[in-house]
Amino acid sequence: MGLDVALWRAVAVYRALALVYAATLITMNSGGYARPLGGWAVLAVMTAWTAWATYAFASPRRRGRPLLAADLAVASGCLLATVCVESTEGIAAGRPTLPGAWVAAAVLSWAVTGGTRLGLTAAAVLGAGDVLIHVLAGTVDGLGNRTFNGIVLLLMAGLVVGHVVKLAREAEERLARAVEMEAATRERERLARRIHDSVLQVLAMVKRRGGELGGEAAELGRLAGEQEAALRALIGASPPAPAAEPAGAQTDLRPLLTAHSGEAVTVSTPATPVLLAAHAAREIEAAVAAALDNVRRHGGDGARAWVLVEDGDEEITVSVRDDGPGIPEGRLERAAAEGRLGVAQSIRGRVRDLGGTVSIVTAPGEGTEIEMTVPRAPRGRGRP
Repeated sequence: MGLDVALWRAVAVYRALALVYAATLITMNSGGYARPLGGWAVLAVMTAWTAWATYAFASPRRRGRPLLAADLAVASGCLLATVCVESTEGIAAGRPTLPGAWVAAAVLSWAVTGGTRLGLTAAAVLGAGDVLIHVLAGTVDGLGNRTFNGIVLLLMAGLVVGHVVKLAREAEERLARAVEMEAATRERERLARRIHDSVLQVLAMVKRRGGELGGEAAELGRLAGEQEAALRALIGASPPAPAAEPAGAQTDLRPLLTAHSGEAVTVSTPATPVLLAAHAAREIEAAVAAALDNVRRHGGDGARAWVLVEDGDEEITVSVRDDGPGIPEGRLERAAAEGRLGVAQSIRGRVRDLGGTVSIVTAPGEGTEIEMTVPRAPRGRGRP
């Protein structure tokens, strides 16, 4: 049974028990009413509404503003009906209103739906109704501790129940994410065992035999070694966050980047999580992947790359440096003019959309360094 189902069942039980209590009060006090039949009519309305509200609030599809407004309107109407049914002397003496504690069910409904804010709103409306009874009956001087205590209890119910419901829902969301994370971790461990028993062993063998044979086999062995290192890094990285993340959720950038490490790629990250909005983290990882792909394609045999992450208070800097031949002067401009937009779009475009900047330092024979700086609060089109 989900949390919402349990909460609405609790409200329904309270509404039914409060109806029994109100019926008892009306039965006991009906002899002193100015219009006894009016008391029984109000009780009939309360009974009918209790049955309907129990049915209506059971369906999430019907728990909208119209039903909440109707619930509060019926509770207010039954409360104000006290002026027509109860005698002036009874109101002045502080005798209970016709619905009594039954009206608090509307406060609970609003609090369960919208938390503290809506709970206090409903309590304030019904509290004003309590005061209005004395105003309409001309017994303002009879406002006493009983009326004041009733209003305070309504406000406390809206405040406390709304806050507890908010905490309970947050706890349920955290529990659901923890269960998903545990399931993802278990699946990752299962795959890691299978990969370790098969793929990693084969790659290690290819690497070793390729080095022994030399020639083209050595190059094949080197590539197998890189893939083995990348797979080991992927297996050891933190599991991905669940697909359904709450608004404002952040992602640790480190495991996304360390997945690219290998024999030819060294990734250095801080010891503590580097948290970014999930969209921004994915875009930075894609930009780094594009930079590393350029190193593999244009760096030549044996080119190495180093990825460094610097975590600042207001911005995050990721640099990709290689020891390749460098970028010839005018090469990037000619590539963009020819429609090859790897650096222009895959790197600069992504970082620009996040509100960041890219600087490229290169010289023939001295390698290339691409530095990407992204603010912690993305601006512009890249806002997640």
